[in-house]
Amino acid sequence: MMARSILSASALSIAIFTATTMSLKAAAPLELKDFRAKSSYAIGTQIGRSFKQQGVELDTKVVVAAIDDVLAGRKSPLTEAEVKDVFAELQQVLAKKAESAGTENLKKGEDYLAANGKKEGVKTTASGLQYKVLKSGTGKAPKKEDTVKVHYTGTLIDGTKFDSSVDRGEPIEFPVSGVIPGWTEALLLMKEGDKWQLAIPAKIAYGENGQGPIPANSTLLFDVELLSVK
Repeated sequence: MMARSILSASALSIAIFTATTMSLKAAAPLELKDFRAKSSYAIGTQIGRSFKQQGVELDTKVVVAAIDDVLAGRKSPLTEAEVKDVFAELQQVLAKKAESAGTENLKKGEDYLAANGKKEGVKTTASGLQYKVLKSGTGKAPKKEDTVKVHYTGTLIDGTKFDSSVDRGEPIEFPVSGVIPGWTEALLLMKEGDKWQLAIPAKIAYGENGQGPIPANSTLLFDVELLSVK
């Protein structure tokens, strides 16, 4: 229900901001002069990113036209039954695309790990986790019940960065047992002051489901620096 409400509010904001132009192809940069314009654009950005991550192919002009029709009270060219049928078909299309992409990601990840495991300094554990020590610390080693403070950068094997505490300029704290299995395993092998490169197979990362900007069956790469253990 919350997702549906957010989407409805987002659609309304986009319509208010874009209905006058009926086009998302601006000839010049948009001028976001007030809060309504900025909030509308921010919501549109969020929705656009979500659609992009899901691989949804849209005709943006038709999307804006549909929003404008609803706000103006005009009759829809689609019945409610047709709308439901279209969404059901769309879900099937997206599910097939996700399955195909997941299979491809799994194969690419396996190939990457096979090559990476042969590189100098890379060690592979029984679970398939791979790590390379960049800097050795001499501090305390964490236990499962501990909380750690780390700096990290996470990327996909194609180099796409999906998260970074380094970029935010603020390390993050979390329980050792409160993260993906690959992270937990690596942390239990590290000491304060260590900085490692990790390659985490999908099966001990987010697996078939993926997570946000992380596609299904993705092998994940991290630079991790363990700052402290509590």
